Amino acid sequence: MHNKLRWSFTLFIGLVFIILVLAVNGARLYTDWLWFRSLNYQSVFMTIIISDLGLRVAASATFFILLFINLLLTRGPLIKASQKAAVFKEDNLLTIQTSPLNKLLTPRLLLATYTALSLTMAFLFSFTVAGDWVTLQKFLHPSSFGVLDPVFKRDIGFYVFQLPFYQFLYNIASWTILIIVFWVSVTYLLVSVTQGTPGKLLQTMSARYHLSFLAAFFFLLKAAGYQLDQFALLFTHNGAVWGPGYTAIHTTLIAYKVLTYVAIVCALAILVNLILRRFKLIVYSIGVLLLASVLLGGIYPIFVQRFVVTPNEISMETPYLEKNIQFTRKAYNLDSIEKRDFPAGKVLSLDDIQANKDTVNNIRLWDWEPLQQTYGQLQEMRLYYQLQDIDVDRYVVDSRYRQVMLAARELNQEHLATTAKTWVNQRLKYTHGYGIAMSPVNELSGEGLPAFFLKDIPPVTATDLKVTRPEIYYGEMTDNYVIVNTKTLEFDYPRGDDNVFSTYEGDSGVNLADFMRRVMFSFSLGDYKLLLAGDVDNSSRILYYRNIKQRVPKIAPFLEYDKDPYIVLSDGKLFWMWDAYTTTDRYPYSEPYNKENNYIRNAVKVVVDAYTGKVDFYISDPGDPLVVTYSKIFPGMFKSLDDMPGDLRRHIRYPVDLFDIQAKMYAVYHMEDPQIFYNKEDKWNLSTEISASEEKPMEPYYTIIKLPGEDKPEFVLILPFTPQNKKNMISWLAARSDGENYGKLLAYSFPKQELVYGPMQIEARINQDTTIAQQMTLWDQRGSRVKRGNLLAIPIKDALLYVEPLYLQAEQSKMPELRRVIVAHGDRVVMEPTLEKAMEKIFGTSEGPSKPAAQPESGTQTQLNSSVADLAQKANQLYDEAQNKLKAGDWSGYGETLSKLKQTLSELVQSAGQ
Repeated sequence: MHNKLRWSFTLFIGLVFIILVLAVNGARLYTDWLWFRSLNYQSVFMTIIISDLGLRVAASATFFILLFINLLLTRGPLIKASQKAAVFKEDNLLTIQTSPLNKLLTPRLLLATYTALSLTMAFLFSFTVAGDWVTLQKFLHPSSFGVLDPVFKRDIGFYVFQLPFYQFLYNIASWTILIIVFWVSVTYLLVSVTQGTPGKLLQTMSARYHLSFLAAFFFLLKAAGYQLDQFALLFTHNGAVWGPGYTAIHTTLIAYKVLTYVAIVCALAILVNLILRRFKLIVYSIGVLLLASVLLGGIYPIFVQRFVVTPNEISMETPYLEKNIQFTRKAYNLDSIEKRDFPAGKVLSLDDIQANKDTVNNIRLWDWEPLQQTYGQLQEMRLYYQLQDIDVDRYVVDSRYRQVMLAARELNQEHLATTAKTWVNQRLKYTHGYGIAMSPVNELSGEGLPAFFLKDIPPVTATDLKVTRPEIYYGEMTDNYVIVNTKTLEFDYPRGDDNVFSTYEGDSGVNLADFMRRVMFSFSLGDYKLLLAGDVDNSSRILYYRNIKQRVPKIAPFLEYDKDPYIVLSDGKLFWMWDAYTTTDRYPYSEPYNKENNYIRNAVKVVVDAYTGKVDFYISDPGDPLVVTYSKIFPGMFKSLDDMPGDLRRHIRYPVDLFDIQAKMYAVYHMEDPQIFYNKEDKWNLSTEISASEEKPMEPYYTIIKLPGEDKPEFVLILPFTPQNKKNMISWLAARSDGENYGKLLAYSFPKQELVYGPMQIEARINQDTTIAQQMTLWDQRGSRVKRGNLLAIPIKDALLYVEPLYLQAEQSKMPELRRVIVAHGDRVVMEPTLEKAMEKIFGTSEGPSKPAAQPESGTQTQLNSSVADLAQKANQLYDEAQNKLKAGDWSGYGETLSKLKQTLSELVQSAGQ
C-alpha cells in the first residue's frame, strides 16, 4: 500500500511538471505570436513555425512508422521463443521448464512496448531536425547564381540551395536505419536468449532475412551518399588548393564513383543471398566495401598526393589554383574592385591643403575608446545612464559635410541604486534612455575635451541638428521588458534636483487588454507580479524583446549580423541601423573566411525605430541570390532600398566587418597569377600601428576625403597594406558609402620601385623624434599616462598625410584629454596642441610658407639646454603642487596651478623646438 501511494505521488508530480512545461511553452508561443503580429510580421512567424513543426512532425512520424513496422516484424519470433520450452539435462534427467519470459512477452504487452519505444525514439529524433527548416525552405525556393562550377557544370545555386537538403535527407535516413538495426538486433538478441542460445543473433531465419534486408537498404543508401560526397569535394581543402585539386579530381572523385557501384553490387548480393541463404556473404560484402573505401578513398589518394603531386605541385595544381583564385574572388566580390595607381613620393603644398579643406577638417582626432570614457564622464549625467558605444557617421551640419562621433544615452537598470531596484521602478517607471551625445571628430575645447554638437538633457545644440523624439525604448542595453501607459508615470529625464515624467505616446508593443493575456505573459516571462500589479490596466502595453540584438535576429534568424549597430539621427528621430549578411559555406573553390563560411554579402540593411521598435529590412544587394531566395520564402518582408526614407539612406555606410573580411582576402587574392599566388611572392599584410605600447593590426577607419580624380569629398572606409615581412606601404583599399557610389571598392597601389612610408615606419620616426619623446616621457611620469591614438593615413590629392593624436589621462581621472596632435608628411614630423597648428608648422600659412627652424649657434646651445631643464623642473614642481591641492579639495588652487602648468609646458615646447 505504501509503495502504491509513493508511485501515485511520483506520477502526480510528473504530470504537474509536464503540464507546467507545456503551459510555459504554450504561453511563449502565444506571446511570440502577439509580438510578431504587433510588428506586422505574423506571416514570417507562421512560415517559421509551420516549417519547423512540419519538418519535425514529418521526420518523427516517418521515423516512428519505420521503427514500429520493423519492431512488429520481430514480434512473432519473440512470442514463439517465449512460449517454447527450454530443455536441459540435469542428473541424466530431462526436465521441461516454461520460459520465465512467458508471462511478460504477451502479444498485448509487446505491442504496447513497441509503441512506447517507437514514440519515445520518434520524439527524441524530432530534436535532431530542429532548425533545419531553413534548409527545407531554401530547397523549395532556389535561386540561380548564374555561375557554373568548373567540375560538374552545375549552377552554384544547386550547391547552396539543393545539395544541403539532399545531404540532410541522407543523414536522417542513415541515422534512421542505424537506429532501426540497433533495436531490431536487440530484439533478436532477446529471442536468442529466450531460446537458450545467447550470442547467436542469426539463429532464426526471420532474423537473417530481416537484418539482410536492412543491410541491403543500408548499402543502397551508402551508394547515394557516395554520389553526394562527389559534390562535397568542391568545398574541401588539401595542399595548396581550396577546393578539389589534382588528387581529388583524379583519385578521390574516381574512388567515389567506383564505391558507388561497389555499394550497389553489395546490396544486390545481399538481396540475392536471401534466396541462396548464404548469409556469410553479408559479412563479405561489408568487408569488401570497407576494403575498397580504405584503398580507393584513403591509401590511393595519399600515395598520389605524396609521390606524384607534391614533387610537381606548381605545374600540376596550376589549373586548380586558377579556379581557386577565380571563385574566391567572386565569392567575396573582389573581382569588382577597381584598381588604380597612386603616385609615390609626392609632397603637398599649402595650396593643396587649402584645396582639400573638406578632407583636413574631417580628420578624426578622437578614438572611440578614450572618447567613450570622456563621454561617460561628461554626458552620462546620472549613474543609471550609459553611453555604451561610440559610432562614426557623417551629417550635414550648418550646410557643411561633417564627420561626427555619437553615442546613444541608454538607461541601464543594473546601475540603479539597490533600494531603487523595485518591480515598479524596473517595469513601469525607468523605461527608457534619453537622447544622444554628438561631437565633430576633429574639434576640441580649450581643455582638450570634445566640442559637442549635441549634448545634455534635454538635448542642447548650437547647430541646425535637432532631436524632437529623444526617448530610447529600444537599444543595445534594453534587456528587460517594461509596461507603458500604466497608472505610474514614467521617468523621462532629470532636471536639477527634480525629475520630469512622461507617458508613452507610441502604439508599439502588445496591449494587455484582458486578464487571460496577463496570465499568458506571466507564464511566458516567468513573472507572477505582472498579475498582481494594480497600476496595470486595460490600456497598458507591454514592450518586450527590446534589445535590438535580440529583436532583429528573432525576426530573421537566418541572417548574420555586424558586430556594431549604430545610432542615427534623422528628421529629429532616433533610429538604429544594422548591417546584415547572407552567408554560405557551399561556394565551390572558395576559401572560407572564418574556417566555415566561404561566401558573404551585405545584402540587407536593418532599421529599428528607437522609440516605437518598428523593424524594417531593406535589400542593399539585389543581385545576391540568397536574399532573393529569402524574399521568396517571406514575401513582403524585404523592402527595396529605394523605399528607405531619403534622410535615413544618407546614413548607410559600408560595414566594417565585411570590409575587414574582404581586405584580408584581398591581401592574398589580389595575386591572380597562379604561380605567383602559389609562392605568395606578392602577399600583403594588413598594416600595423602602436597601440598600448604594442604593435597591433590597424583597424579599418572611416574618414571624409576627396578620392584621387574625384570632384567632391565623400565618406569612405580605408585600410592600408604593407608587403609581407616589410613595413613600407604598398597599397590601400577604400570602400565608398555615399549616394550612387555606395558599395564600390577601390584599390590604390603604389609603384613597387618607390618607397612609401608605412604606418609602423611613421611610428618609428615618431619614437625617434627627441622633442616628442621628451614631452611624452615628461607627461608619462608621476600620476599621469600618455595614450597614443590611432595612426591615420589620410590620402590627399596624390600624397599621404599621417595624423596621430596623443591623449593625457591623470590617475585620479577617467577622462582622457586630447593634448597633442602629431602630423607626419614627407620628411617632417611635428607635434602641436592642435591639428591646425601642426599643419601650419609643416605647410605654413597664407601669409607665408613655413620655414625650417634655424640651427642655434654653438655658443647658445648650452643656454638653450639649461632653459629646457629649468622649465622641465618647474613643470614637475607645478604638477606636484596641483596634485596636493587636488587631494586637499582646493579646487580653485588646483585650477590656478593647472593654468600655470599649461603655460610652462607651452614654454617648454617652444624652447625645445628652437
